[in-house]
Amino acid sequence: MRIGILGTGTLAGALGQGWARAGHELVIGGRSQVKAEKLAERLGHGVLPVTPREAITGIDAVLLAVSWDGVEDMLGLAGASDGTLEGTPLIDPTNAVAHGVGALLTGHGESMAGRIAGLASKAHVVKAFHLFPASQWTSPPGGGGQSRVTVAMCGDDSAALHVVSELVRDVGGTPAILGTLDRVRQLEEVAGFVIGLTFAGFDPNSAVPHVPSSAVS
Repeated sequence: MRIGILGTGTLAGALGQGWARAGHELVIGGRSQVKAEKLAERLGHGVLPVTPREAITGIDAVLLAVSWDGVEDMLGLAGASDGTLEGTPLIDPTNAVAHGVGALLTGHGESMAGRIAGLASKAHVVKAFHLFPASQWTSPPGGGGQSRVTVAMCGDDSAALHVVSELVRDVGGTPAILGTLDRVRQLEEVAGFVIGLTFAGFDPNSAVPHVPSSAVS
């Protein structure tokens, strides 16, 4: 696939590394051209630095790898409101939460993925990759690094969910589609729960009961 990455931070680098290793063609668009060039050079594999608008043009999937408060600016630079992303899977890994607390900063009943869907005209938004640190995606799948994890996802378009599921597998994850964007705020609340426990000094894994899948099948 040809994948556009909007952003030049740690998650952009981690997923970009995994997808480039898997043989995908990547372009990087950032607010800073210099940072995009440095990340492309570090990733290698023919990754190209481009403008944000070029990063969403003629692309099979786009990763919006910016902080939640930079979403509107980045999508504006990319011209996402012009319909350029029509029919394109747009992966949203953002967490709009208060630092160190985990409380959601979106309005009552609002989700960050829903806000992004409103800013990116006719894109197929898929919430994914928002529950794990970037370091989760830097080890080759099956290479003896990080253990395989489940990536919870929500989205309205089945084809977009299929594309993102493949990209999840390419970095060693197991995709779990939990519903449409109507349910996505629940996923974002879970991220806040995990972040809140972590900053309070607790292991989030210890707060979630281990229930074998066979017990609920």
